[in-house]
Amino acid sequence: MIAAFIILFIYGTLGPIAGILGIPWTLLTGDITWLYRRAMWIASAGVRAAGIRIDVTGRENIPRDQCCIFMSNHVSNLDPPVLLPLIPGRTSILLKRELMKIPMLGMAMRLGDFVPVDRSHQREKAIESIRTAARVLRSGVHITVFPEGTRSRDGRLLPFKKGPFFLAQETGAPIVPISIHGTEGMMRKGSMRVFPGTAHVVFHPAVDPAKFATREELMAAVRAAIAEGLPEWMRTGPAAQSAGVAAE
Repeated sequence: MIAAFIILFIYGTLGPIAGILGIPWTLLTGDITWLYRRAMWIASAGVRAAGIRIDVTGRENIPRDQCCIFMSNHVSNLDPPVLLPLIPGRTSILLKRELMKIPMLGMAMRLGDFVPVDRSHQREKAIESIRTAARVLRSGVHITVFPEGTRSRDGRLLPFKKGPFFLAQETGAPIVPISIHGTEGMMRKGSMRVFPGTAHVVFHPAVDPAKFATREELMAAVRAAIAEGLPEWMRTGPAAQSAGVAAE
């Protein structure tokens, strides 16, 4: 539990300080750069102080001077603090709406144009989230999304939601597939315990949505790329073996 306490201490101490200083500055200037950079530094500092090493490859595959949609598999609560600081520039993220209600953190995420996603499966809510994400992309900010929609309990790749791929087709933004593994054993779903180790992050070559006739073909290509960077045992799960597709 020592690693977990280290992360909580760093986030619980430095996070509020950054918020107290950065939120008023952002509201005053309209520029979130200072707050965003401090947040990414704190996120990275927490996992590294807990003994988590990060092995990253393929960053040269990220297109330059172009907003992208980064899509990654999701196996642990450690994935966001491991991944987000590695993305160049600034990224928004599609996340569950409930997180926006956390005091101070929620306000910081709203200032950062993070996109809330409603899990009620209402079509109108899903369309609203996609439109918001498209606006954020067009403003010059990347989008990061975990297309499985939730963390995998056993580390195996789950079916993908359709919404992120609709966003890619609507905006034409290239998709950068990302594979993460190692974190599934460091902090399991439903547990607060954190174990030191090495997180492996692979950025794959960008996928151009315009080259695919259907959303399903685009989804299959991105899924294949993500799976390629994972250990064999993580590539498919019982629920994903049919088509690798979930409802929107």
